[in-house]
Amino acid sequence: QVQVVESGGGLVQPGGSLRLSCVASGNIFGVYMMGWYRQAPGKQRELVATITSGGQATYADSLKGRFTISRDNAKNTVYLQMNSLKPEDTAVYYCSADVKETWSSTYQEHWGQGTLVTVSS
Repeated sequence: QVQVVESGGGLVQPGGSLRLSCVASGNIFGVYMMGWYRQAPGKQRELVATITSGGQATYADSLKGRFTISRDNAKNTVYLQMNSLKPEDTAVYYCSADVKETWSSTYQEHWGQGTLVTVSS
């Protein structure tokens, strides 16, 4: 069916940068919304950023200015550029994609398994 796979996580020092990638593949007719969410230890999953196929982006207010979301529609890929990272950014980052599998299908949300970002010195 549809697979969503994140990559790019790892260990980074405070103040450093990482770029996460997420690709949706499989039976795909179209992809509307793609987004990034994160879940820190002991906390609820929270919105990081979303972006429509037309390029309209939304961000969590606290992250605007440090994080930038972008996408390549031809590759069904979404990116998250993370700059000036802080220890509190440590979390598992999850990718979501609203996918239409055929012309007659409705859009349905698919999630990746997550990629761990650890910000520590």
